[in-house]
Amino acid sequence: MIQSAFYDGEGMSRVYENEKWMVGLKNWKPANDRTGIDCLERHNETDESFILLKGACTLVYAEETGSGLELGAVRMEPFTLYTVPARIWHNTITERDTKLALIEDASTGMDNSDIRTLTREEIKSIQGMLD
Repeated sequence: MIQSAFYDGEGMSRVYENEKWMVGLKNWKPANDRTGIDCLERHNETDESFILLKGACTLVYAEETGSGLELGAVRMEPFTLYTVPARIWHNTITERDTKLALIEDASTGMDNSDIRTLTREEIKSIQGMLD
């Protein structure tokens, strides 16, 4: 039987999952707004892919260097697949009408992921990339 899923709430919902992979739908939430961004996450064992379905999204990423984080940003284009490799810090910055699809390994979770709080300087640097 064909399954379908829809999610219209704030943030992300895992709308389909099997033993191998998971599909989520992600909408705007305050923590993903340009004024609310305060952290990056990384998945230590698995990649994560995003597709912008509606609205606007900037995929922020960072690699650790000896002198701190080397930050970058990609303004996502609709219906284009963006994949963040395992161990790369990242987050999505969205506007209120944004809808994303995300695909990742079903085993991805907080037991194999990390959250890194951003400094004020890092937040300002990210916000500067959005202009």
